[in-house]
Amino acid sequence: MKTSVMTPIRATIFLLSFLVVSISCKQKSSSTDEAMLVSNEEVILETVAPKKPLSNAFKGYWYAGKAEITSYALEQARYGELRDGNAVLIYVTEPFLPEKQVKADHSNPGNVSVLKLNATKNFLTGIYPYSILSSTFYPVHDNQHALKTSLSVQEWCGHVYAQINNRNTFEYTSHSYFEKEADQELSLDKAMLENEVWTKLRINPFDLPIGDIKVVPSLEYLRLSHTKIEAYNAVGSLSSNEGMASYTLTYPSLDRTLQIDFSPEFPYTIQGWTESFKSGFGPNAKVLTTKATKMKSINTAYWGQNSNQDLVLRDSLGL
Repeated sequence: MKTSVMTPIRATIFLLSFLVVSISCKQKSSSTDEAMLVSNEEVILETVAPKKPLSNAFKGYWYAGKAEITSYALEQARYGELRDGNAVLIYVTEPFLPEKQVKADHSNPGNVSVLKLNATKNFLTGIYPYSILSSTFYPVHDNQHALKTSLSVQEWCGHVYAQINNRNTFEYTSHSYFEKEADQELSLDKAMLENEVWTKLRINPFDLPIGDIKVVPSLEYLRLSHTKIEAYNAVGSLSSNEGMASYTLTYPSLDRTLQIDFSPEFPYTIQGWTESFKSGFGPNAKVLTTKATKMKSINTAYWGQNSNQDLVLRDSLGL
């Protein structure tokens, strides 16, 4: 039986060939990885406009290590009646990861500084309570749409959750105990989000769009009214009266008008708002007006004020 023996020369040639193939594969893999990375970035990240500069006043107010918390007396239209309650707007800046769409735990060059709004509402409908929380993350440089907005509603019948992520399109996800809504996932063409108006207003209210525009109504309105999520024709307008400025969105096809009243000077504090829409369902639905009136405001690092002795701080908000 003849045994095949590899000569030194053949062994050298084989080894060189193996190295060439191995290096080639690694280079190909690296190129593929880079291509996938670029592709993923294109899917995840929106093309943004140049950053708008931040004023010294803005930096001094919003980067002082505190949140702005403002309480409001609330008259909320629900099921054809007005309900007494309270609302709270909590504004704070924080670093945001655009890829993961969450608050960043660490400093990173890819972080986006956002002005976050957590808006709460609490009111009673007869025997049972409603609790509503919406969150919006809007870039402080005012150069793109909100990176994310979400909503949760809890009441004794059940709870719902909805979220819009700003990627290549607006990616919408919702979960509801209602049969016709249930679990939904869909993509929306980008348009102005009503939710982002509340944060954009605090950065530069006089740059808000005026005239005929397309707007996706607030997630709260869409869920409570069981209205299809899409961009609707709306009219935006700015006005002023007796030292107060107002931004108004009117939706003709929805019979709905939202007016936000704010101080015309920085930091453009929201003094209150009204929202007129059909309340109730079916032929007995009628147009009622939700109204919020500012009570008190404080600037504080609330996330560290979670002991029993900090309960007195709620008194300073009238809650």
